[in-house]
Amino acid sequence: MIILNTLEDFKQIYRAGKKWQRCIEAINNLENIKPNIFYSIGDSLVYRLAEGPVNNMDLFEGNRRYFDVHYYLAGQETVEVAAKNELTPEIAYSDETDREFLRGPGVKHQLNAGNVIICENHEAHRFSQGKDVKKVILKVTIEETYFLNK
Repeated sequence: MIILNTLEDFKQIYRAGKKWQRCIEAINNLENIKPNIFYSIGDSLVYRLAEGPVNNMDLFEGNRRYFDVHYYLAGQETVEVAAKNELTPEIAYSDETDREFLRGPGVKHQLNAGNVIICENHEAHRFSQGKDVKKVILKVTIEETYFLNK
């Protein structure tokens, strides 16, 4: 998982590439969207505004075709992350949902307003202990990607 302190850090590091520019376009459009409705930009990104308490997840969620990018507008939340190969598969991968569910321990991180996280595909994540959370969740295709800090 990549954790960035601010949106400005995200813009600085991921300024190249159409899909990263579309992330910024989506974030800049937040005042025009309603919570919990998915919107899309092109064929490489869907996003939604999420507000309120998080359902604590027992299982880790992993993806293969899309990265999860979360930008925290308000509140705080705990995310637990683990390498998929260190977890036990619980529900097999579905190509229709691009999700698989796994069980095991991970490393917890506290996230706060202003943070941007990128959930990488070799890892799985689960969110819990949210308080007054308001964030935008972006699902970004893995195609034509690279991470400058890796």
